Amino acid sequence: MNMYQDYIQEIEERKNQGLHPKPIDGAELLSEIITQIKDSGNADRPDSLQFFIYNTLPGTTSAAGVKAQFLKEIILGESVVEEISPAFAFELLSHMKGGPSIKVLLDLALGDNASIAKEAANVLKTQVFLYDADTNRLKEAFNSGNAIAKEIIESYAKAEFFTKLPEVAEEVKVVTFIAGEGDISTDLLSPGNQAHSRSDRELHGKCMITPQAQEEIKALQAQHPDASVMLIAEKGTMGVGSSRMSGVNNVALWTGKQASPYIPFVNIAPIVGGTNGISPIFLTTVDVTGGIGLDLKNWVKKLDENGEPIRNEAGEPILEEAYSVATGTVLTINTKTKKLYNGDQELIDIAKAFTPQKMEFIKAGGSYAIVFGKKLQTFAAKLLGIETPLVFAPSKEISHEGQGLTAVEKIFNRNAVGTTPGKVLHAGSDVRVEVNIVGSQDTTGLMTAQELESMAATVISPIVDGAYQSGCHTASVWDKKAQANIPKLMKFMNEFGLITARDPKGEYHAMTDVIHKVLNDITIDEWAIIIGGDSHTRMSKGVAFGADSGTVALALATGEASMPIPESVKVTFKGDMKEHMDFRDVVHATQAQMLKQFGGENVFQGRIIEVHIGTLPADQAFTFTDWTAEMKAKASINISEDETLIESLEIAKGRIQIMINKGMDNHNQVLQGLIDKANKRIAEIRSGEKPALTPDANAKYYAEVVVDLDIIVEPMIADPDVNNDDVSKRYTHDTIRTLSFYGGEKKVDLGFVGSCMVHKGDLKIVSQMLRNIEKQQGKVEFNAPLVVAAPTYNIIDELKAEGDWEFLEKYSGFEFDDKAPKGEARVEYKNMMYLERPGCNLCMGNQEKAAKGDTVLATSTRLFQGRVVEDSERKKGESLLASTPVVVLSAIIGRIPNIEEYKAAVEGIDLTKFAPPIKELVQVGH
Repeated sequence: MNMYQDYIQEIEERKNQGLHPKPIDGAELLSEIITQIKDSGNADRPDSLQFFIYNTLPGTTSAAGVKAQFLKEIILGESVVEEISPAFAFELLSHMKGGPSIKVLLDLALGDNASIAKEAANVLKTQVFLYDADTNRLKEAFNSGNAIAKEIIESYAKAEFFTKLPEVAEEVKVVTFIAGEGDISTDLLSPGNQAHSRSDRELHGKCMITPQAQEEIKALQAQHPDASVMLIAEKGTMGVGSSRMSGVNNVALWTGKQASPYIPFVNIAPIVGGTNGISPIFLTTVDVTGGIGLDLKNWVKKLDENGEPIRNEAGEPILEEAYSVATGTVLTINTKTKKLYNGDQELIDIAKAFTPQKMEFIKAGGSYAIVFGKKLQTFAAKLLGIETPLVFAPSKEISHEGQGLTAVEKIFNRNAVGTTPGKVLHAGSDVRVEVNIVGSQDTTGLMTAQELESMAATVISPIVDGAYQSGCHTASVWDKKAQANIPKLMKFMNEFGLITARDPKGEYHAMTDVIHKVLNDITIDEWAIIIGGDSHTRMSKGVAFGADSGTVALALATGEASMPIPESVKVTFKGDMKEHMDFRDVVHATQAQMLKQFGGENVFQGRIIEVHIGTLPADQAFTFTDWTAEMKAKASINISEDETLIESLEIAKGRIQIMINKGMDNHNQVLQGLIDKANKRIAEIRSGEKPALTPDANAKYYAEVVVDLDIIVEPMIADPDVNNDDVSKRYTHDTIRTLSFYGGEKKVDLGFVGSCMVHKGDLKIVSQMLRNIEKQQGKVEFNAPLVVAAPTYNIIDELKAEGDWEFLEKYSGFEFDDKAPKGEARVEYKNMMYLERPGCNLCMGNQEKAAKGDTVLATSTRLFQGRVVEDSERKKGESLLASTPVVVLSAIIGRIPNIEEYKAAVEGIDLTKFAPPIKELVQVGH
């Protein structure tokens, strides 16, 4: 029995790493294990029983199918296992979540043996992960007069799967652990360079924060066995940067509780806090696991006698501690009073963490169970011909008479499911919405696949217009980890119904295009809702939400997402762009001007940025919408003029056609369907039947920001400010500085042009700058390495056709070769230009990195500690963010240029220009 012996050998190897046996997901191995269980004299039988009961993954894994079938044999008496009674077999089935286990339970419940049918029905009443095939069987049996089916359906209508769960504890005792000062990136909880291990939960758990922190958490748990450890971002926000289901999984693994005694390394109910709360998409991920996220507000602005903030020499508000959350502090969360206490002392109101909906997530062990439970209850009530009994907290529906709608309010109203008919909903309303486009990326995709298996989904929801699985995060290096993980992922997603970057059959060229760019192209309706497995799922058409791998799985399986309608901040522009400025400078200036206008308060955080760009097509506008993740916004919406939107849709059609020509469409002709929808939308705009989306003139915003283009006179750089005395001010995206701040003296060790923040125009700028400098100086010499990674193959093809790529090749010392992709990450860089494969490259930080301690100037969005560059013993690594021309020139001269050098280098170059729309983009009379 080779597979079993191989598994035993793997177990021994994992022991050396301090790891337990890897959970079993394959049918072949489990079949061998079952054979050994049936053989009473087998020496491996005791271990085999343990593996079968406690170490087999549930859901739709092939192992789960074999496990469910064997349990069925035991219940029917076809197999006898002394250690697994029929009653225990039913209990094991009840923990398997769906798929094969539901099929077996339905077989038994609808079978001829009355006593077995009764027991199976009792288990089914606790289950929520049922799909159409399952409910259709129940419906058919009910219509045939089956009493057991009627009993199950009546239970579902009452939502007994939820009402019979234990209530949420009134008091939750926590002991604090400060995970870091300042904003805590999800990279600290689940580092990008460990992305390959995310689907191996126990192994991946070892990379959370540091081994020392893990030991401190264990020590706190030993000292306070009756308390949960609460991870805290002191003087910052918890979970910025990316959604990272793997980060929440790691926190839960170390501090949460086991979801089921029979499912290894799946923990739920983590508790996290931040002085400035939890990043919105990270909080959604916490909800997935039935966890708690607290906005602690334990540091507050110091006020003078007039109630005005007292400021320091830098003009920043001085903070004072309202109460201590130092590591080891024991606090009590009261879920009834919705207050946080230290002993008897009330510290703060935490009602936002315990809304009726969030209380349901906590009770059910996660938001999925509620989403599926509501669908199941609706199905049952409809079948019984009754009104759905009010069990779940009614969705909050907020409607203000006479008040217009923002763009996001319009989109949510159009896509809403299950709301009061005819009622117009405003921000703050809880809404279930249909999702149009879904994206899964490759470092979280394996987890999304696991989530789909665990929720027993086998095929994409028919209401999703299109879904894409990318290969961009692992594009740089085709190493052994990528070779093991990516083909398996592509096969799963292709069979599930997604368009995949790589063809599992090898019939079309592997496409490593950046996921956000592809999603931006396949979004063919500005009224669309997009869900994607990355924080930069921020399209310049429609409204897009970065999400954890679980929410992506839910959107793929159900075609739905649930969330409150967010508030919006309106961003408009005035003045004229200076000739020597690039649109990236406008983006950075928006952040700086917003913070100045609102006294340091980030009004974008957790809200929609409704940006009235108007005149920039989607490719270029994407630079703004992409950056809104770093502004800590929940999402962004680009308001376009009619003709600009038509231009964007025509570009999208062309890009989708290229995907079709490559052979990427599937049997459902999803890509052709998107082109057809784009044509329909263009016709609606041209005819005036349905112009481009605009907000109502009388819409209400949380705030309005007006960006003055006239005062943007120098390139703007986002600086991680790694040596700021205030630790909480380091590695934020809020320190925006002008070029002259650096006095033409700051050394640059490496430049990076690439990732999702650049478009075709940026690559043309690189070519034009090289031509300029060659003309001025006779040749181009690099004083620092310059890494260039186009976001898509389309862009390279277009640059080749237009003569730019040839010039880039002239000055490159390395050009990617898809026939012989790199097998190892580059660790040393020479002073030359590298033309890298399309994809995320340095921005992802999981494969390629700059040398430790480098000062990197990048067009990327990532300046977090250790992401693009790690610290060395001699100095901190730092990743500063700037426009393409600034990065290119800095690599050539080896330092950040002064303004005169910059102006000379960009003279006559076609930078990304922007002119605000002449007329106000609003809809009057609504």
